[in-house]
Amino acid sequence: MTNDIPFNDAQAEAQAPAQASGIDRRNLLKITGAGIAALGTVSLFDPMTAKAQDMSNGASNFYSSDRVTLQKVTFKTQYQTMVAGNLFVPNDMDRGVKHPAIVVGHPMGAVKEQSANLYATKMAEQGFVALSLDLPFWGESEGQPRNLVSPEAYAEAFSAGVDFLGTHAFVDRGNIGAIGVCGSGSFVISAAKIDPRIKAVATVSMYDMGAAFRDALNRSQTVEQRKAFIATAAEQRWAEADGADPQYIGGTTLELTAETDPIQREFYDFYRTPRGEVTPVGVDRASTTKPSLSSSVKFMNFYPFNDIETISPRPMLFISGDKAHSKEFSQNAYNRASEPKELVWVKGAGHVDLYDRVDLIPFDKLKGFFDQHLA
Repeated sequence: MTNDIPFNDAQAEAQAPAQASGIDRRNLLKITGAGIAALGTVSLFDPMTAKAQDMSNGASNFYSSDRVTLQKVTFKTQYQTMVAGNLFVPNDMDRGVKHPAIVVGHPMGAVKEQSANLYATKMAEQGFVALSLDLPFWGESEGQPRNLVSPEAYAEAFSAGVDFLGTHAFVDRGNIGAIGVCGSGSFVISAAKIDPRIKAVATVSMYDMGAAFRDALNRSQTVEQRKAFIATAAEQRWAEADGADPQYIGGTTLELTAETDPIQREFYDFYRTPRGEVTPVGVDRASTTKPSLSSSVKFMNFYPFNDIETISPRPMLFISGDKAHSKEFSQNAYNRASEPKELVWVKGAGHVDLYDRVDLIPFDKLKGFFDQHLA
């Protein structure tokens, strides 16, 4: 089933994507990356002045609650690597009783302090035990080199989170769910396909990171462009084998110019301003949000929606803004999934709006979904 949630109108209709042709290496890296280059979306800025409009309405990425206790934790994956997380427990929870729990993953290129902590806090306020985590190679989790792309390791982190939650006496092992925001939406689907302990899956502003790299938004990247990008990444592997430093692609620009495309502007307002900016200790700000060039081709072999129907009869909830440049991914996943499933369009919301805009994010819908399916 599909639902529309009547939230405030916020943005104009999406623009048609620009079709790149005859691109050079510099432009190739711009359009491939994490699928967030200039492929067309809503206009959030005045293109003549490159100044942002007011995007603060309801944004609360660093929300905290005096009704919830936060504990920094670490736990091991099957590869014996360490994942860092934050465990959120309701203060009034009876620890002598088993409770449902939820693992929450952050957007691709982000860290748990960006969006994931907010969702985990809000779900803990609703009575769930919640765990936000840093994906391997990002944030405080282990993994070298930093910013490495590894879809398998990312999916494994969700299963390791289930392991960790299940070791607590106050967690019901039979009722653990997961939320994936942006790229983590595709990673949690990948995990759930082979981990039936994940009893219910919700995605928010989901990116299919495989399709984003192979095809770009609205399938605007040609096979020739894809091959050129793969060749560029392979050349970078040679360079690194000879001792060169890693290069980074995609992610969020560090500066706005009059030519900065609308999608980059949308991400900039979250990742490069006090609204949501986080620079982990020991990490160069210039590389935050940006995957390494030589490893990013691993997304080309990532097909999270293949066999998505096998997750059934476990339920799936897909949430996206009806103005989001990424809405195609949630629609595709919903079309391919089997029942029970639900697709919710948040009216007036763009992609990044659902990272932290508490006035737009349908937390009541998430609560109802997990209340029903994590009994």
